[in-house]
Amino acid sequence: MTPGLPSSRDRGLHGQVVDVLGQEVVDGRLVPGSILNLDQLAVRFSVSRSVLREAVRVLQSLGLVEPRQRTGTQVQPRSSWDLMSPQVILWRGRGPEYFTQMRELLELRLGLEPVAARLAARAMDPLQASLVQEAARTMVEAGRSGDGHRYLEADVAFHTALLHGSGNAVLGHFATQVEALLRTRVEEKRFTITDWTPTAAEAHLALADSLVAGDAEASFSRCWHLIETTVDEFVRESEAAGR
Repeated sequence: MTPGLPSSRDRGLHGQVVDVLGQEVVDGRLVPGSILNLDQLAVRFSVSRSVLREAVRVLQSLGLVEPRQRTGTQVQPRSSWDLMSPQVILWRGRGPEYFTQMRELLELRLGLEPVAARLAARAMDPLQASLVQEAARTMVEAGRSGDGHRYLEADVAFHTALLHGSGNAVLGHFATQVEALLRTRVEEKRFTITDWTPTAAEAHLALADSLVAGDAEASFSRCWHLIETTVDEFVRESEAAGR
């Protein structure tokens, strides 16, 4: 092994420590203002101090903790977190912040994706257009056959192609966050908002058709309706759950 590089065992432990501590911060089990006891954590996870320090650096880069002189590594409030990090999106999606995050990111998508769709209708090249249409058709087929995994992968592919097809690099970058949000549905089984439906698949196909046709205004309105319907459904489900 090359000196200075962690072993594969250490890399695995490092990832485990990051995932467990990150989830505990997001869930509120490690409360804002509390101090991480690194000696106790080293014993708890059976890891070296170097592995633990690297894990803390990752959490610090995400805004979840902050080393303080004389006091130690302090847990930070949500206002400090990198809420657009795919890893933070996953942690929030697993825990009690699921409903809050879904509402926040769906509302953000409502503000961004219809604009991306309008731009994509004008800017998509033939390959990008075929990817969008193929993904939508796959969603329809998967919805009819009850193949949830295939549906999810096609849903991710659809929105990734749409955002990148906008020709706007910033909107394209947002595809990473949309994918992370969609993938929280793999673990979230509490309410029907996480379920795929044939109706949603048909709405994706209609949007794909307008994109391929180069109809910018129809693409905007269909994308708006698609996401707004999801927002409304989610609000109804969260209210029914008392969240």
